[in-house]
Parts: sequence; C-alpha cells; structure tokens
Amino acid sequence: MCGIGGELRLDGSPPDLAAVERMLPALASRGPDGEGRWQHGPVALVHRRLRIIDLSDAGAQPMVDPELGLATVFNGCIYNYRELRDELTAAGYAFRSTSDTEVILKAYHRWGTACVERFYGMFAFALVELATHTVVLARDRLGIKPLYLAEGPGRVRFASTLPALLAAGDVDTDLDPVALHHYMSFHSVVPPPRTILTGVRKLPPATVRVITADGRSTDTPTGGRSSTGPPPPPCPPTSGRSGSWPRCAPPYVGGWSPTCRSACCSPAVSTPA
Repeated sequence: MCGIGGELRLDGSPPDLAAVERMLPALASRGPDGEGRWQHGPVALVHRRLRIIDLSDAGAQPMVDPELGLATVFNGCIYNYRELRDELTAAGYAFRSTSDTEVILKAYHRWGTACVERFYGMFAFALVELATHTVVLARDRLGIKPLYLAEGPGRVRFASTLPALLAAGDVDTDLDPVALHHYMSFHSVVPPPRTILTGVRKLPPATVRVITADGRSTDTPTGGRSSTGPPPPPCPPTSGRSGSWPRCAPPYVGGWSPTCRSACCSPAVSTPA
C-alpha cells in the first residue's frame, strides 16, 4: 500500500507546490518507507512509499522515464508484472529496476490507455505525458485501490485519501445530500463518483480518465478482461453431496452469495475503499 497525490493546473499556471506538499503527511500511514515529489510544467506529483517488490532506490516514486517522456505515481500491485516485463523486453524496452511501477510506464508507452486491460492486479495510478502535460488517471476493475479528486478554479487535484485532499486545502466540505442518502441507505456505502463531501469525487472503478492540459476530460471504461486475475472456477453443483450447495445467483454473477459455501467463490463487486 502506497499513497499518491498530485495537481494539474488547467490555466497555464505552475502547480501549488505548497498545497501538494501538505498531502504528504496525510499519506504517511500508507507509505512509511520514503517519500518523493516531482514537478514539471503545470503538473506536480507526490508519493509515500511502502517497499514491497523492488526494495532499492531504483523503485522509488515518482518514477520518471525521460526517454519515453513519462512520469507516474502508483499505488497497488500488478500481479503479472513479470510476464509483462518479459513481453516488453522482447519488444525492445530496457528496464533499470525490478518494480512493477516501471512496467506501467513501459506498458503505457507501448499500448496506451489499453495497457490497463493487460494488468492483473489492484491499482490506482496517475501518469503524466511530459510533452503534452496530459494526465492519465486509472483505477482497477473492482476499485480495490482508491483515488479521490477535487476540482477547483483552474486546477484538479487527486490523492489516495480524502484527508490528503483536505490537507491541500480549498475543498468544499459541505455534506453532499445525495451521498448522505446513499450512506444511510446502503449501510455506509457511497457509490462513485460521489463522496460524502460536495467538493470531493472519486474515480469510478474500471475507469481510465485522460485529462488534457486545457481541461478536457475523457473517461474510458475498462474491464473487458478481469484486472484481478483469471476467472474463478465454477461453483459446485447444487446436489450430489450431503445437503444442497446453492448456485450463486444474480447479482452475485459467478461469485459469492450469502448462501453459497464454496471456497471458490469471491465477491463480484467490492465495497469502495
């Protein structure tokens, strides 16, 4: 688990580095092993690191690849990063680390936003194209890793946690009445894109959002294949053992249901983080 944050200015001004810096203490619990910061033109990124895969400084973030013209901050784990690394190496890409973060950079350069369809894992990341200052935000299919956004005059900020955005400042903290209704109706769940605060939204799961430097934004749904791994085995038959093992039924499509006792079942949807 790591913590990411950043700001993109949409009016040509430099980012508010002091505001972005204030995110770091609020993200410290997500990454106790180090912190990093980076700024290029109208974009600033920060990161709190939890060392998991590549423990060396080569895996530190924000990670910048000057040759590809890309930078990223990433929270999560790409389970099949070794296979993707081998595929990218065969295509001519050179790696300087053993981290899955670097695989994201190379994969985006080769496949664009469609790279997320190749990722088996849980992830939220922000990626910057240095030449155009386009920012790409992405979240895994089940929404395991969170990504919150706060828009203001001439800028958009994003972070792994709502408190980090509050620490940056200039957020409308009024309660969102629709979100409050959802919270009270759905047992403490607020479906995306809303949060309990009017001034904060969350990127929906299975979404890639591309924000250009002039403020245009495009959302692309993902999930043509599962981003968390291959499909689970089928549920056991309804009979043939002592007692009955009910099949999973909608809305638990091929997954968990309250009456299914199969160890193979897993939730088809997750509670938003």
